[in-house]
Amino acid sequence: MKVMAQIAMVMNLDKCIGCHTCSVTCKQTWTNRPGVEYVWFNNVETRPGQGYPRRYEDQDRWRGGWELTGKGALKPRAGGRLRKLLNIFANPLMPSIQDYYEPWTYDYENLTNAPLSADIPVAPPRSLISGQPTKIRWSSNWDDNLGGDPSPDPVLAKVSEEVKLEFEQAYMFYLPRICEHCLNPSCVASCPSGAMYKRSEDGIVLVDQDKCRGWRMCVTGCPYKKVYFNHKTGKAEKCTFCYPRVEVGLPTVCSETCVGRLRYLGVLLYDADRVTEAASVTDERDLYEAQLDLFIDPDDPVAETAGLPSDWLDAARRSPIYDLIKRYRIALPLHPEYRTLPMVWYVPPLSPVVDALSTTGHDGEDAANLFAAIESLRIPIGYLAELFTAGDPEPVTAALRRLAAMRSYMRAVNLGDEPVLPDVGLSEEDLGAMYRLLALAKYNDRYVIPTAYGNEPGVVDEGGCSLDYDGGPGMQGPFGEASGRPVPVSIESFHGLKERQTSDEVTRDRVNLLNWDGRGAPAGLFPPKKGKA
Repeated sequence: MKVMAQIAMVMNLDKCIGCHTCSVTCKQTWTNRPGVEYVWFNNVETRPGQGYPRRYEDQDRWRGGWELTGKGALKPRAGGRLRKLLNIFANPLMPSIQDYYEPWTYDYENLTNAPLSADIPVAPPRSLISGQPTKIRWSSNWDDNLGGDPSPDPVLAKVSEEVKLEFEQAYMFYLPRICEHCLNPSCVASCPSGAMYKRSEDGIVLVDQDKCRGWRMCVTGCPYKKVYFNHKTGKAEKCTFCYPRVEVGLPTVCSETCVGRLRYLGVLLYDADRVTEAASVTDERDLYEAQLDLFIDPDDPVAETAGLPSDWLDAARRSPIYDLIKRYRIALPLHPEYRTLPMVWYVPPLSPVVDALSTTGHDGEDAANLFAAIESLRIPIGYLAELFTAGDPEPVTAALRRLAAMRSYMRAVNLGDEPVLPDVGLSEEDLGAMYRLLALAKYNDRYVIPTAYGNEPGVVDEGGCSLDYDGGPGMQGPFGEASGRPVPVSIESFHGLKERQTSDEVTRDRVNLLNWDGRGAPAGLFPPKKGKA
């Protein structure tokens, strides 16, 4: 047994309001450069919907992820080394810019420079790629809040017989997506140049910009289509899990700025020797349980012999991730049938069930009513099962029943009624702990992140960054957020950011507004008061 650590994320879909704050802050931090105008490392999809890029879940077309051979071995769905060699100069299995969308801006100068006429001038859209006039036909959140024409949804197509598409049956929920930082990443296996790699210390999957040759096989290999190609630099780029922040104990930007506080970050321990075995189970519906079996209880004596730093073991014991995924079993993986063993998990949505019950005049929080409603959702359990458990409805139903049990039990406790413990395999202590974690969790309970190996808190020395190149998002150099030495006055390090965010003192010497947390007044932000220099 080889015990390794992985920084993982859980998102509670019951709390996502589709505000896209996570998407905007991620893009402002990581993809606000030439060549990645169309790139969204974090995007929020409305489900049912086509997703981004369009219909990315149709693996019969895109050939992402893994498949089992006749002998039970894993191989990339896009083909082995010979097929990659034949297609190395012209990869046919990659979404086009039309599947993503051609990014645009508006010609605002036309508003001021247009000649005098009887018509009011407008700001026509122009392509950010070619600079030519364009028509807006698609974008990353084109079907945002729509939920009315779900027919192109590849997941819905699998359960179409169970879904009524009448207006009164319309239903939607939001699904935020980032790179899954999988335990068995097919993007890494697809890279001919070895530029894609999974860090051994924390499991984050990155692209070495020095090694990347722009073959784009990683884009094909990723079934979630979360690897993008920068057409300016000729390099692949992807979500970095904000590793410069994580290394100093800060949460990812999308987690930090999440309005609904629905994201949880923490350390999971797993048996690295059994990853291939878990991903190779014959029945796709067994993949969920197989991945659960990989995770090691941090209180198990085996964890002590793994050789991990003590602060990482302590973080694993305090992590909300293990509780949500394995102890309470309410978080589920996204598309485990891709066999990549994803490490971003989701708590399925329950709120619309309560709303639907309340409108019928029934008590929406009563356990008996809730349990009955779970079996007859407007969008059936089968749809959620196709998203999270390879079509197996039992884990989804069990997770929703536990969420309903917690809601009903805590309502009785808060109202002073006699609580009835539902039979969902959880004790009263478990339901109380779930409630505190899902409803009342504080910042340090949601984000339990140890610092990087050998990276002492407060030490400003920072290592090199593989994304540091001309025009790239590297952390070193005059345009980086974590800079090198000497530190320019307008740039701060992530160590400094963490110290300020966790300190009770108010600093007033900041001028960088990129990650301004609202504390203090940077010099030059406001005009000086009268009588003061």
